[in-house]
Amino acid sequence: MKESTLIDMQKKVDALTNVVQYLLQETQNLKTLAAGTFETIRLMPDYEEAVKALAEKAAPKPSMDNAEVIDPQIVEPKLDLSNVE
Repeated sequence: MKESTLIDMQKKVDALTNVVQYLLQETQNLKTLAAGTFETIRLMPDYEEAVKALAEKAAPKPSMDNAEVIDPQIVEPKLDLSNVE
């Protein structure tokens, strides 16, 4: 390889190293910000009630409107691949 090609490759590797270091630092900053925000919210009044309300809202609700009735006699057996070589 030419020396100029190697120098260009080294510059690119250095630039990529700088980008990765920057991204790692930003990830750490976001982690710290998220942890601080969470702790602040936890200290707010009515935190427990809000968490319960969100849990109830996010819980899946059984609905017969969209449920499919499956007849066990119609269901095809799964393909068994355990003995395939």
